[in-house]
Amino acid sequence: MTPPGSARGKKSLGQHWLADGRVLERIADAAGIEPADTVVEVGGGTGLLTSRLAERAERLIVVEKDDALAVDLAREYGGSDAVTIVHADVLTTPSADILRRGGGAPPYVVVGNLPYNIGTAILRAFLRSPAPPRTLVGTLQAEVAERIAAGPGRLTYLGVETQVYAEASVLFKVPARAFRPPPKVHSAVVRLKVRASPAVAAEDVDAFLQFVHAGFAAPRKRLRNSLAVGLAVKAPEVDALLEGCGIDGARRPAMLDLDDWRELFAAHRRAS
Repeated sequence: MTPPGSARGKKSLGQHWLADGRVLERIADAAGIEPADTVVEVGGGTGLLTSRLAERAERLIVVEKDDALAVDLAREYGGSDAVTIVHADVLTTPSADILRRGGGAPPYVVVGNLPYNIGTAILRAFLRSPAPPRTLVGTLQAEVAERIAAGPGRLTYLGVETQVYAEASVLFKVPARAFRPPPKVHSAVVRLKVRASPAVAAEDVDAFLQFVHAGFAAPRKRLRNSLAVGLAVKAPEVDALLEGCGIDGARRPAMLDLDDWRELFAAHRRAS
């Protein structure tokens, strides 16, 4: 197999190999792997995180898109009954297929040093899966990780979208020197503990997120104005909606919490 850390990442895949052993150990520990868990690693790369997950998991499925890296990983773990390399694109391969091809089953945990350019898309794909994981732990651009886990005051649409499905937290920052090659951005490890069911009824999730997206149409404006713009309605209609929920329209959209958005959405549906 390629010597750990020696391969250069492909910019087109957003690859920066995480090579700091202490950070890798912290990520593997943060996954909270339990005996019954199948572990899915997104992007095995040069295998530095893979080796640590293999020590903890009874069943590890490594999804690797890169042709050469998938071959190297398969060569390294070809004799293992506990580790399976799935050569596939995680964004176009349903989680059920990944589990089937790797001989795994729910409950499962997802772990990975996620490519910056598709990190949120990967999280979204697993969260929206018919059979989502129990936990996701991944390395992302620090700014993105903070937006995902933000609470009232700094909440964004991305935060609401994620928190509908999971409880999110930023575990720790990762310095650029921990990667090869070092990225030009700061990184952080985020953990998502997936809810037993979405915070909004499953059949309403898409409509709810469309409503929240409308609410963040002008995030720097007052909520009253942002909702009017996003919903394409007149201000008095928005005023009635906000007053009915006891929410101050002078607040910015970021000041609300998930419960506020759920309440506003429910009131909007009743008024429609």
